[in-house]
Amino acid sequence: MESLSKYLPTDFVRQPIGLIAGKGLYPILMAERIRAAELPLRLISFSGETEQSLIDSIPREQHLQIKVGQLGKLLKSLKKLGCRYAIMAGQITPKRLFHGLHPDLKALAILNRLKIKNAETIFGAISSEIEAIDIRMLDSRSFLDDQLASKGLMTAGKQNAPQEYLEHGIFIAKGITELDIGQGAVVRKGTVLAVEAYEGTDPMLKRAGEFKTDGLIFVKTVKRQQDYRFDVPVFGERTLDVMHQAGIRTAALEVNRVIMLDKSYLLNKAEKLKIELIGYSQSE
Repeated sequence: MESLSKYLPTDFVRQPIGLIAGKGLYPILMAERIRAAELPLRLISFSGETEQSLIDSIPREQHLQIKVGQLGKLLKSLKKLGCRYAIMAGQITPKRLFHGLHPDLKALAILNRLKIKNAETIFGAISSEIEAIDIRMLDSRSFLDDQLASKGLMTAGKQNAPQEYLEHGIFIAKGITELDIGQGAVVRKGTVLAVEAYEGTDPMLKRAGEFKTDGLIFVKTVKRQQDYRFDVPVFGERTLDVMHQAGIRTAALEVNRVIMLDKSYLLNKAEKLKIELIGYSQSE
């Protein structure tokens, strides 16, 4: 299925895809691409999370809504909608793990079983439960090949960030992923100013901006053994705006690993804000 996306399985067939949609533009763009490929789309939305515009765009009989934590209902909904595949797109508000979670018996059983509770363990367990009912999880980069970070300076002009400081930022960001802390870091001239933890990217960028200094570099990355069925890092307009407010002028995004939502628009806006976007790659 090279013509659709290089991230689809080689034995992919045109059967219904269940889009498990969280917040923001990511699931909206994913839905648009699936429909553009003339593939049957089904939607699982989350109460209080999924954008209403996405919900409104789906015929009622092709959509079911659940509350965050209703894993048993999620599995039943995918089956009821006749899904052959499932794909996750969009975040769930991080604080939902502590407030506003509605775990059913299936979810409670998983949470009690997990000694370590982070995005990888929780969503990994959910993915396993989905695949156990013969619904195949797709790579969350599928259909978005042209929205991924590409190598080199993606914005106009010449690179301003010194390469040695950029490489230091990459080293730090990669290091925190190995410890399951987060997927991003902000550095300045060899000093670590902030690392991303459970709160997410934008709060980290705001913290880094509190130093009111120049030369800041934001690096976004993935784990060496990233599971692309979930938790794929995303760079969007809101993050670009937060960078601008925080005085961060450089973002380094890992090539083919970080999704840039509405990439051409982002590059144009970054240039207007005088923010450079750099794509980097590392050998596995």
